[in-house]
Amino acid sequence: MVEQVSVFLENEPGHLAELTRALAAAGINMRALVVADTAEFGVVRIICDRPRAAKEALEASGFGVTLTRVLAVQMPDRPGGLAQVVGVLSDAGVNIEYMYAFVEPGADAAVDIVRVDDPKRAAEALEDAGVRCLRAEDLYATEDAGSS
Repeated sequence: MVEQVSVFLENEPGHLAELTRALAAAGINMRALVVADTAEFGVVRIICDRPRAAKEALEASGFGVTLTRVLAVQMPDRPGGLAQVVGVLSDAGVNIEYMYAFVEPGADAAVDIVRVDDPKRAAEALEDAGVRCLRAEDLYATEDAGSS
Protein backbone atom coordinates (compact mmCIF):
# COMPACT_ATOMS: atom_id res chain seq x y z
CA MET A 1 0.00 0.00 0.00
CA VAL A 2 1.10 3.55 -0.69
CA GLU A 3 -0.21 6.92 0.43
CA GLN A 4 -2.12 9.16 -1.95
CA VAL A 5 -2.64 12.85 -1.22
CA SER A 6 -6.30 13.85 -1.69
CA VAL A 7 -7.24 17.53 -1.77
CA PHE A 8 -10.75 18.96 -1.77
CA LEU A 9 -10.66 21.93 -4.08
CA GLU A 10 -13.25 24.54 -4.95
CA ASN A 11 -13.87 24.49 -8.70
CA GLU A 12 -12.68 28.06 -9.36
CA PRO A 13 -10.03 29.48 -11.71
CA GLY A 14 -6.60 29.55 -10.15
CA HIS A 15 -7.11 27.05 -7.31
CA LEU A 16 -5.27 24.20 -9.04
CA ALA A 17 -2.46 26.61 -9.87
CA GLU A 18 -2.24 27.59 -6.17
CA LEU A 19 -2.08 23.92 -5.19
CA THR A 20 0.70 23.11 -7.66
CA ARG A 21 2.66 26.23 -6.62
CA ALA A 22 2.45 25.19 -2.95
CA LEU A 23 3.85 21.76 -3.82
CA ALA A 24 6.57 23.26 -6.00
CA ALA A 25 7.61 25.65 -3.23
CA ALA A 26 7.92 22.66 -0.85
CA GLY A 27 10.06 20.76 -3.37
CA ILE A 28 7.44 18.04 -3.87
CA ASN A 29 7.66 16.06 -7.12
CA MET A 30 4.35 14.72 -8.42
CA ARG A 31 4.34 11.39 -10.24
CA ALA A 32 0.62 11.35 -11.03
CA LEU A 33 -2.33 13.70 -10.63
CA VAL A 34 -5.99 13.21 -11.43
CA VAL A 35 -8.94 15.55 -10.87
CA ALA A 36 -12.47 14.25 -10.34
CA ASP A 37 -14.87 17.15 -10.39
CA THR A 38 -18.42 18.17 -9.71
CA ALA A 39 -19.97 21.54 -10.53
CA GLU A 40 -18.63 23.25 -7.39
CA PHE A 41 -15.84 21.07 -5.97
CA GLY A 42 -13.23 18.69 -7.17
CA VAL A 43 -11.07 16.05 -5.58
CA VAL A 44 -7.45 16.17 -6.65
CA ARG A 45 -5.62 12.89 -6.13
CA ILE A 46 -1.84 12.99 -6.20
CA ILE A 47 0.93 10.43 -6.03
CA CYS A 48 4.14 12.22 -5.13
CA ASP A 49 7.60 11.55 -3.79
CA ARG A 50 6.90 12.76 -0.21
CA PRO A 51 3.17 12.50 0.63
CA ARG A 52 3.44 13.54 4.29
CA ALA A 53 5.49 16.63 3.42
CA ALA A 54 2.97 17.40 0.67
CA LYS A 55 0.10 17.20 3.17
CA GLU A 56 1.88 19.56 5.55
CA ALA A 57 2.69 22.05 2.78
CA LEU A 58 -0.85 22.04 1.43
CA GLU A 59 -2.42 22.40 4.87
CA ALA A 60 -0.09 25.32 5.58
CA SER A 61 -1.45 26.90 2.39
CA GLY A 62 -5.05 26.45 3.57
CA PHE A 63 -6.10 23.37 1.61
CA GLY A 64 -8.19 20.51 3.03
CA VAL A 65 -5.98 17.44 2.66
CA THR A 66 -6.18 13.76 3.54
CA LEU A 67 -3.82 10.85 3.02
CA THR A 68 -5.47 7.74 1.62
CA ARG A 69 -3.91 4.30 1.44
CA VAL A 70 -4.21 2.82 -2.06
CA LEU A 71 -2.73 -0.07 -3.99
CA ALA A 72 0.01 0.71 -6.51
CA VAL A 73 -0.04 -2.15 -8.98
CA GLN A 74 2.74 -2.66 -11.48
CA MET A 75 1.29 -3.83 -14.77
CA PRO A 76 2.82 -4.57 -18.16
CA ASP A 77 2.87 -1.48 -20.41
CA ARG A 78 1.24 -3.26 -23.34
CA PRO A 79 -2.26 -3.85 -24.67
CA GLY A 80 -4.16 -5.97 -22.18
CA GLY A 81 -2.04 -5.01 -19.15
CA LEU A 82 -4.92 -3.24 -17.41
CA ALA A 83 -7.38 -5.96 -18.46
CA GLN A 84 -5.26 -8.51 -16.59
CA VAL A 85 -5.26 -6.46 -13.37
CA VAL A 86 -8.98 -5.68 -13.52
CA GLY A 87 -9.77 -9.31 -14.35
CA VAL A 88 -7.88 -10.59 -11.29
CA LEU A 89 -9.76 -8.16 -9.03
CA SER A 90 -13.10 -9.06 -10.63
CA ASP A 91 -12.46 -12.79 -10.23
CA ALA A 92 -11.61 -12.20 -6.54
CA GLY A 93 -14.90 -10.32 -6.02
CA VAL A 94 -13.10 -7.06 -5.19
CA ASN A 95 -14.91 -3.83 -6.02
CA ILE A 96 -12.84 -1.03 -7.58
CA GLU A 97 -13.85 2.37 -6.20
CA TYR A 98 -11.56 4.32 -8.55
CA MET A 99 -8.30 3.98 -10.40
CA TYR A 100 -5.83 5.87 -12.54
CA ALA A 101 -2.52 4.97 -14.08
CA PHE A 102 0.77 6.47 -15.13
CA VAL A 103 3.92 5.42 -16.94
CA GLU A 104 7.33 6.65 -15.97
CA PRO A 105 9.60 7.50 -18.91
CA GLY A 106 11.99 4.68 -19.70
CA ALA A 107 10.05 2.12 -17.70
CA ASP A 108 8.67 -1.04 -19.28
CA ALA A 109 5.77 -1.19 -16.85
CA ALA A 110 2.92 1.13 -15.91
CA VAL A 111 1.67 1.82 -12.41
CA ASP A 112 -2.04 1.53 -11.71
CA ILE A 113 -3.27 3.32 -8.57
CA VAL A 114 -6.33 1.48 -7.28
CA ARG A 115 -8.72 2.15 -4.39
CA VAL A 116 -10.72 -0.99 -3.61
CA ASP A 117 -13.24 -2.09 -1.00
CA ASP A 118 -11.00 -4.89 0.32
CA PRO A 119 -7.29 -4.01 -0.03
CA LYS A 120 -6.02 -7.16 1.68
CA ARG A 121 -8.00 -9.53 -0.52
CA ALA A 122 -7.05 -7.48 -3.61
CA ALA A 123 -3.33 -7.59 -2.80
CA GLU A 124 -3.44 -11.34 -2.13
CA ALA A 125 -5.32 -12.04 -5.38
CA LEU A 126 -2.91 -9.90 -7.40
CA GLU A 127 0.18 -11.48 -5.82
CA ASP A 128 -1.29 -14.98 -6.38
CA ALA A 129 -1.73 -14.06 -10.06
CA GLY A 130 1.89 -12.90 -10.31
CA VAL A 131 1.01 -9.20 -10.42
CA ARG A 132 3.32 -7.09 -8.28
CA CYS A 133 1.96 -4.58 -5.78
CA LEU A 134 4.49 -1.82 -5.20
CA ARG A 135 5.50 -0.66 -1.75
CA ALA A 136 6.11 2.89 -0.62
CA GLU A 137 9.87 2.59 -1.08
CA ASP A 138 9.27 1.58 -4.72
CA LEU A 139 7.52 4.92 -5.40
CA TYR A 140 8.72 7.50 -2.89
CA ALA A 141 12.07 9.23 -2.84
CA THR A 142 12.92 9.81 0.79
CA GLU A 143 11.27 10.28 4.19
CA ASP A 144 8.01 8.40 3.58
CA ALA A 145 9.63 5.25 2.25
CA GLY A 146 9.05 3.30 5.44
CA SER A 147 5.28 3.83 5.61
CA SER A 148 4.15 0.80 3.59
